Amino acid sequence: MAARKATSKTKRPVPRGRSGRPPRQRHAQAHAAHRAKAAKSGVHNSRKWSHHVMETSDAMDIEHDIFKSGSAESIAQSLKRSSTQSRRRKGTPYQSAMSMLNFYINRAGKNLPKTRRATLQQAKRKLREAFGRAP
Repeated sequence: MAARKATSKTKRPVPRGRSGRPPRQRHAQAHAAHRAKAAKSGVHNSRKWSHHVMETSDAMDIEHDIFKSGSAESIAQSLKRSSTQSRRRKGTPYQSAMSMLNFYINRAGKNLPKTRRATLQQAKRKLREAFGRAP
């Protein structure tokens, strides 16, 4: 068989990674694998990743629906109690409690009503006072 001459019209080979697939296909393949794994584990909506983080990470154990309670004082006291008793935390009790409160506020984002946000900001101040770190 005669060897072909390389001309300017000849297509260049697509760069391939270790898997032997072009980059777009590798991404699609990884995305499909992630969806299959999520379906198998019972996670139906990939937008609910924060729930997965709360359940599986080394975040401290907190009372159920604590952030839905009405008063800032009760939220702060519950977070303090949970952070001092929990063994699933990496930092100090104060750091863990404040990070959980910030995590909730940040994840709620624009969907958090202003009155609720104000209550949670007040809970931050109460939490600082409870740990003796008032400014």
